[in-house]
Amino acid sequence: MIATKRIISSFILSVGALICAPAAFSQSGTSVDAGDWPDYGGNMGAQRYSPLDQINAENVADLEIAWRFNTASIGPSPEFNATFTPLEVDGIMYTTVGATRNVAALDASSGQLLWLWRPQEGERFDKAPRKGSGRGLSFFRDGDKKRILMITPGFFLVSLDADTGIPDPAFGENGVVDMFAGLRLGDGRDDIDHGSSMPPFVMNGVAVVGPAHRVSMRPPSMFNVKGDVRGYDVHTGEMLWTFRVIPQRGDIGYETWMAGGAEISGNGGVWAPMSGDPELNHVYLPTESATGDRFGGPRPGDNLFTNSVVALDITTGERQWHYQLIHHDIWDWDNPSAAVLADLPNGRKVLMQVTKQSWVYTFDRETGEPIWPIEELPVPAGDLPGEWYSPTQPHPTRPAPFDRQGVSEDDLIDFTPELRGLALEAVSRFRLSPSVYSPPSQADAADGTVGTLSLPDAIGGANWEGSALDPETGILYIPSRTNIALLSVAKDENSDVAFSQSYGVRVPRIQGLPLVKPPYGRVTAIDMNSGDHVFQVANADTPERIANNPALEGLDIPRTGVATRSGLLVTKTLLFIGEGVGGSPVLHVHDKQTGDIIADIELPNTQTGVPMTYEHDGVQYLVMAVSGNGQAAEIVAYTLP
Repeated sequence: MIATKRIISSFILSVGALICAPAAFSQSGTSVDAGDWPDYGGNMGAQRYSPLDQINAENVADLEIAWRFNTASIGPSPEFNATFTPLEVDGIMYTTVGATRNVAALDASSGQLLWLWRPQEGERFDKAPRKGSGRGLSFFRDGDKKRILMITPGFFLVSLDADTGIPDPAFGENGVVDMFAGLRLGDGRDDIDHGSSMPPFVMNGVAVVGPAHRVSMRPPSMFNVKGDVRGYDVHTGEMLWTFRVIPQRGDIGYETWMAGGAEISGNGGVWAPMSGDPELNHVYLPTESATGDRFGGPRPGDNLFTNSVVALDITTGERQWHYQLIHHDIWDWDNPSAAVLADLPNGRKVLMQVTKQSWVYTFDRETGEPIWPIEELPVPAGDLPGEWYSPTQPHPTRPAPFDRQGVSEDDLIDFTPELRGLALEAVSRFRLSPSVYSPPSQADAADGTVGTLSLPDAIGGANWEGSALDPETGILYIPSRTNIALLSVAKDENSDVAFSQSYGVRVPRIQGLPLVKPPYGRVTAIDMNSGDHVFQVANADTPERIANNPALEGLDIPRTGVATRSGLLVTKTLLFIGEGVGGSPVLHVHDKQTGDIIADIELPNTQTGVPMTYEHDGVQYLVMAVSGNGQAAEIVAYTLP
């Protein structure tokens, strides 16, 4: 029986872990080993794994709904695309809900609301680049002190008492820290353009916040706010340190920004979640690209520390090591998810960063040394006036890519000779991309083409859903999608950037079918002890729009999957695969060793938040946010009968 006060609280702003032997990735006073889910990724190593096995292969098909929590009434308007993952500690579930990112505490056995905290941010919310419930929040415990930390859409860091939902009076100003303070603004810009959808990362008494900007395929200016990462004292809210992803004069890495590009450029934050090793005292930053996403002429050079994995001492903010995964990004392939940490069965202490370009970069997490060689190989240059092109890019030698890279005629659909012919005709207006790093081209190029077709596209490959690791076997499971990008740029007359993503040109479809061969969404299992692929499966059944397409009548079409990125959860015995945003309301249950489907669980709506699991009072629950299809978001919990 949970005894908790039900409190409705608000603030008004006036604005002009899993034990993975021998390392422990939890500091919340509990862990997934104890049956809880205290961190966004299950533990601070972002493994998305639980050793619970009450729900197993023999009974998973019997799962039924235990409770549902509908968010339709948590205003000011319903949210139809909820991507949050709740936490659960000691029988209480904590989650963000609603379009304005309220925080709710629920009874983990019944879904009953215990307390609700709601931000009221006025104009600050209206101008926020990242609205909605976000991806989640953070929990920490220090003795009897239990706190929930979250970031509002208006970019405030908030500390709430986990028992009551009341803001901590010792933290900032009545529980609130304004993170607009101290930002490095772009020249001539009064649009701060800063927010975050991710929870802060909390470890060893420090909360680390990385900012997110608006997507900058068509940036209004080359000048933008710089994405500095900052550390705050979890008890007081005092800012402890700043790490400048875009260095200033005198910083290491400044020399990689030629022609004053470090003074001009903005962005370069950390919009993805983070991970950390409390024993090493390292927090790992998956950094993003600089302004803008399709043209980097004003920032020639490699542009450290963008598109990198950076290890910082979480107490001081001092850099311990870094590795840049992309030099001078012009594809919008910023790092999308937390690096996964593990002590593998082979004894290696590793960091695994999955990427939009469909590689797993693998490092010793203490030293930053690659586990397998990463080769700097030549890549093609483009012909955009004023652009700077890196002559080489890092290519991991292992593991092999988990999704397709580059576009050639061999990738085009070939269900029938007629469809193949139409596909060849359709791509004749475009440049193909023999390299994964083929650069953007103009919509009115001199050779008559209208852009370059590329795989993966700007949202992956992998994206914010990340991956899941089984620490007992060392197998990493990665969801990805195969969807062509059009790298087509043109002059934007409303911007001082020479080239931006063009309008009016689209990737062709062939009689309503995708241009490339299936699968369109997949999950790949990789043994990270050896770097070998174990299996690859489609993330979903063949959708009706493909199965019933008249052009495919009479053909035996393999399971195609859908062009979404699944939310994954690994347990002692099972691999759970949802279909993600835009998919169908089905949760697929797979044998985690073979990839074979064990059961399909019907959902009230599509899985849009990554699933989690916990045990309370001897009962294991499987929980996720579902939304879309014109229905408000809700949390749904499953148990065995």
